[in-house]
Amino acid sequence: MLLPYLQANRIEAGCDEAGRGCLAGSVFAAAVILPSDFYNEDLNDSKQLSEKKRYALRPVIEKEALAWAVGIVTPEEIDKINILKASFLAMHRAIEQLKVKPEHLLIDGNRFTPYPGISHTTIVKGDGKYLSIAAASILAKTYRDDYMNLLAEEYPAYHWKENKGYPTKAHREAIRACGITPYHRKTFTLLPKQLELSF
Repeated sequence: MLLPYLQANRIEAGCDEAGRGCLAGSVFAAAVILPSDFYNEDLNDSKQLSEKKRYALRPVIEKEALAWAVGIVTPEEIDKINILKASFLAMHRAIEQLKVKPEHLLIDGNRFTPYPGISHTTIVKGDGKYLSIAAASILAKTYRDDYMNLLAEEYPAYHWKENKGYPTKAHREAIRACGITPYHRKTFTLLPKQLELSF
């Protein structure tokens, strides 16, 4: 069972990202502040849920959260600053949009660049431990999936509707056959040993 908070009587925002391991597309992050009495038995780490359940939970989270926001970092920015920094920047962009200022941040993972003026705790596999991080994981994942589905219409050869930009066999074969798009992350190993790719 997921926990409602790390410390009672404190405004905590859960933060998580989606798309860190992808070869293409922006990285998305979400920050969510839930009421201390929030409970939903279906809420879990987004990776443990079906696509249908994630999309069913999104409006529930958005309606019942005290505040929520999504931050985005583009492939161009990822190539400039690296994916780890980009993931933290996406979280920072989500946090700064929150309509309620949190007193503490619960960050999924084991590292984070401190957000000015707000303390934080990093929690490995936090999306399977705390409701607010699980909620953030669902928002980040579903908003990123919506974005990749739109890009898939522009570039159907890469099968982004199915793989969402992750390094699947079909995605890599499309890169080999068609080259790269403006949405690919050029600093990533797009093909093993960068076979026949030139930027």
